[in-house]
Amino acid sequence: MVLRSCWKSRHKNRPGTGPGPGPSAAARGVRAGSAALLWLCVTQFACAGGELAEITKVVQKDAEFDVTYNDTVTSENQTIYAFNHTVSRNRTEGVRVSVDVLSQGFESPILFVVRQKQAVLSFQIPLILRGLYQRKYPYNHVGRTLCQPPTRAASETQYFFVDVSTLSSQGTNYQLRVSRVESFTLHTDKKFSFTASPSQPQYFKYDFPDGVDTVIVKVNSDATFPCSVMSIQDIQCPVYDLDNNVAFIGMYQTMTKKGAITVQRKDFPSNSFYVVVVVKTEDEACGGPLRFYPLWPDELINAGNRSKFIDVIVTPAIKSEVYVMGMLFCLGIFLSFYLLTLLMTCLENKRMKKKTEVFQIPADMSPAETASLLGKNGDAKTPASPYEYGSFADNCSTLSSEAITDSATSTDNNYGYAGQEPFKRRPILNRLHHIAICIERSLDSVGRSRHESLSSVEEDDYDTLDDINSDKNIVRTKKYLYVADLSRKDKRILSKKYQIYFWNIATIAVFYALPVVQLVITYQTVVNVTGNQDICFYNFLCAHPLGALSAFNNILSNLGYVLLGLLFLLIVLKRDIIHQRALVRNDFNALECGIPKHFGLYYAMGTALMMEGLLSACYHVCPNYTNFQFDTSFMYMIAGLCMLKLYQKRHPDINASAYTAYACLAGVIFFSVLGVVFGKGNTVFWIVFSVIHILATMLLSTQLYYMGRWRLDSGILRRILNVIDTDCIRQCSGPMYIDRMVLLVMGNIVNWSLAAYGLIERPNDFASYLLAIAICNLLLYFAFYIIMKLRSGERIQCMALVCILFTAVVWGFALYFFFQGLSTWQKTPAESREHNRDCILLSFFDDHDIWHFLSSIAMFGSFLVLMTMDDDLDGIQRDKIFAF
Repeated sequence: MVLRSCWKSRHKNRPGTGPGPGPSAAARGVRAGSAALLWLCVTQFACAGGELAEITKVVQKDAEFDVTYNDTVTSENQTIYAFNHTVSRNRTEGVRVSVDVLSQGFESPILFVVRQKQAVLSFQIPLILRGLYQRKYPYNHVGRTLCQPPTRAASETQYFFVDVSTLSSQGTNYQLRVSRVESFTLHTDKKFSFTASPSQPQYFKYDFPDGVDTVIVKVNSDATFPCSVMSIQDIQCPVYDLDNNVAFIGMYQTMTKKGAITVQRKDFPSNSFYVVVVVKTEDEACGGPLRFYPLWPDELINAGNRSKFIDVIVTPAIKSEVYVMGMLFCLGIFLSFYLLTLLMTCLENKRMKKKTEVFQIPADMSPAETASLLGKNGDAKTPASPYEYGSFADNCSTLSSEAITDSATSTDNNYGYAGQEPFKRRPILNRLHHIAICIERSLDSVGRSRHESLSSVEEDDYDTLDDINSDKNIVRTKKYLYVADLSRKDKRILSKKYQIYFWNIATIAVFYALPVVQLVITYQTVVNVTGNQDICFYNFLCAHPLGALSAFNNILSNLGYVLLGLLFLLIVLKRDIIHQRALVRNDFNALECGIPKHFGLYYAMGTALMMEGLLSACYHVCPNYTNFQFDTSFMYMIAGLCMLKLYQKRHPDINASAYTAYACLAGVIFFSVLGVVFGKGNTVFWIVFSVIHILATMLLSTQLYYMGRWRLDSGILRRILNVIDTDCIRQCSGPMYIDRMVLLVMGNIVNWSLAAYGLIERPNDFASYLLAIAICNLLLYFAFYIIMKLRSGERIQCMALVCILFTAVVWGFALYFFFQGLSTWQKTPAESREHNRDCILLSFFDDHDIWHFLSSIAMFGSFLVLMTMDDDLDGIQRDKIFAF
């Protein structure tokens, strides 16, 4: 009955029926909608729950654009508005349907169905959009843009129909207006402004111009809220432009004031795309406040005015030439350090060659010249100060091998000079005596080396001062300690002990890096497949894609860490080879003078710098809070290794083993992960961490003050009370080691202050807070080391001083760019994009890339400072070098 009534009313009101000429074009277009109307009647029958709902009247009207139609709809009548317009292949014209319901408190919603040639769009009024926890927001004013199917003809007339129906028995008044969108197509570098709301989304078309393969779509607004979504979708129907379906296809991101998406031509076969802007029903996704929970599950909540004024502009991205220029610039900067190092090495070798020639005694040297070289009185020249000792003792091995022949030849040639006073034997005897001592030491060392090389060197196989415990306690508790007191263990054993640092960190790097690389590749794949731009926290205004990578420039800028880390390893290797050759020659300086040379920690530092670059690049593949530890883990390693190296310089016998050091660093990284996951606003976590931080500071202070000569056991409290009783109550005596006490007091003040700050402020970025603790302690110890070095009468050579000043300046500039904060995963993705800024270097690198450049150079310079700052002691015996 219902279907028959629908069919009859359909034919009764259809123009062009009955006798007369053939059907008109309009009639042919109307006939195309018969099937859709039949489906509508079936739907109404089903919705009536099986009851026979008679539709007694179906009215079709020929409608026009830009005309407002006021009408009433009930369950007994249905209205169809017929529109036609011309579609051109070379010109895209948007069509927008706007509907407003004037009645209040109507029973059933009004259904609007827009039937097009290749698409159907339907919506109801009130339009119900859902938020979190199934909140329902009704909208009585709806505006939708129709999807325009492409046409192959140069010009074609297309028809579409707007059907209005309801199941409400009461009459409901509404307004319908269909208008053309004149500015439907966006143009390059031309800003376009519009207004959008949750029920009135907007989208526009953009065509790639010739010669442009990549563009950046930028959306801006002066208002932070309401939260909105920008989406890039292919030219196809339907267009998903509502809050509940905008994430179905394409690329999308939430935004408050700024949004930007880089679009490549290769991703869109039609060489065009839609820019869709949707305003969300709630602001929680953008960091805004969450509305109250409804009292009743089906209660409708008035959303209020959520209109937002938005600007959109499409700009061309950089060309391939800029990519090449950026890569060449990056390589040029860091390869210049290789050239500079090569130049410095050549100059140093030339200087050392001249120095060697000066201290060799030629065979034809006269006795007077020999006496002048050895001393005015014919005695072997004695250094006037400890710093001159190195120049006298540098060539012990040279004298032991070559000077005997030179001296013998000189003696044979000069004893028989006619008419001259016989050459005094005392200088030659003194020099031969010195050579004999060197030869004896060399023979003893060579014999010992041959004997010990028969078996592998293991620390457990050798005496580690266990047989002189009493002497060890006495030596390490002296008021004034020297490096000789703390470098008494076998050098080969210590060298192997510190080499473990390198092998351990190399093993850690392999096992750590492989799953990291796998994970970030998965992250990038998920971003590319889902199109969700909120997963990764880029600087979208300066994120240049390459292949599957979304921000290639942020990855490329980490190349400096790798190249400079490798260069540092080469420098360390060169020094290590020179030192090993000196040991083979039994060079007196290498054996008995200067700071003991152990290169294992240097190798570990260089490896850590390279891994920092690799893992930082992995982090920037898709930066977010879940993988931020990739970027910071080896920063903790570098800070810890630098502190260990500073301490090892003058305390080689009592420095921590690699296993202990890496176990402590693993604990730091563990707390870093806990802080990132659970630390945000968690009072219990911050209390526990602050207590552990303070206890660790106190234990480390005790270890450093007593040089490891204390025990943590059940009697520790009794011993503490005894010290307080004897040193504070019975008699007031100051600390025995004043210098150490000053350092440790300052260190405790700094660490206690940092712990209090963390407990009070509870910073969201726990990983950076933990890194700040490590850096503050490193800087404090470094400053103490420099002060004590100068206070002990030592000096800093020119090269080391230049490195210190250069590194300090670079660190200053690097920190400036670091604190620019172009993005932050501590906030929502939309809030993070508010900090995005354009590129500032070569139109390719942003502020954070410059931080990568400068920080890698500064770290490399810091390593060189640690390596060269004690070169002035190479000629001073270790029993004259203070240990502090």
